[in-house]
Amino acid sequence: MSSILRFWTFLLLVVSNIFMTFAWYGNLKFFKNSSTPLPIIIIISWGIAFFEYCFMIPANRIASKSFDTAQLKIIQEAITIVVFGIFSVLYLKESFRLNYVFSFICIIGAVFFAFKKF
Repeated sequence: MSSILRFWTFLLLVVSNIFMTFAWYGNLKFFKNSSTPLPIIIIISWGIAFFEYCFMIPANRIASKSFDTAQLKIIQEAITIVVFGIFSVLYLKESFRLNYVFSFICIIGAVFFAFKKF
C-alpha cells in the first residue's frame, strides 16, 4: 500500500472515530441532566453515526487491499482508544489516570503483534 493510501486510511479512520465517539458519548455532556426523551437522543446519535459510516466504509475498503481484516480492526481499535482518551479529557473534562496510560500501551502492543510476522 502506498504512503498516500495509508495516510488516507488513517485520516478517514480518525475522522470516523471522532464522529462515533460523539455519537456514543457526546450525549453524556449535553443530555446528562436533561428531560429529553431517550428515543430523541438515540435518533440524534444515529444522525451523528451516519457520518461515521461515511468515513469508515471508504477507509475499510482502501485498507482491505493491504491489511488483513484482523490488522485493520486492531488499527481501528487503537485509533478509537486514542480518540476517546482525548475526547474524555478535552470534551467531557474527565481526568486521565496512569492506569489508562498502561492500558493504552497494551493496546499499542496489540498493534505491534498484529503486524509482526512469526
